[in-house]
Amino acid sequence: MKKLLLIFLLALISGACEKDSDQPVKAARLPDAVRGKRVYMGTCIQCHNSDPSKDGPVAPAVKGASEALIEARILHRAYPPGYTPKRKTTTMPAFPYLKSAIADLAAFLS
Repeated sequence: MKKLLLIFLLALISGACEKDSDQPVKAARLPDAVRGKRVYMGTCIQCHNSDPSKDGPVAPAVKGASEALIEARILHRAYPPGYTPKRKTTTMPAFPYLKSAIADLAAFLS
């Protein structure tokens, strides 16, 4: 019985060591509201309120903003099709370096 168990375990371990692909396995990164809050507090509150449900000194409240809106504003200084802006200002610059944080910001602002 011990030999059979040993053979089974060796087969299992050797199968786990096989290489299926040359590509590294990447873990899926889920949006994270904590990371989003860090980005928001470090960048966005320069113009938006530290409480995203309130208007800021320069920019409107952003609580509940969709990921599509966040992406359009941050990357392109634009609005998604069909969106009516709360303010008709063009003061918000693009922040292309925040591209990887858009889902996190959306998670925080939801």
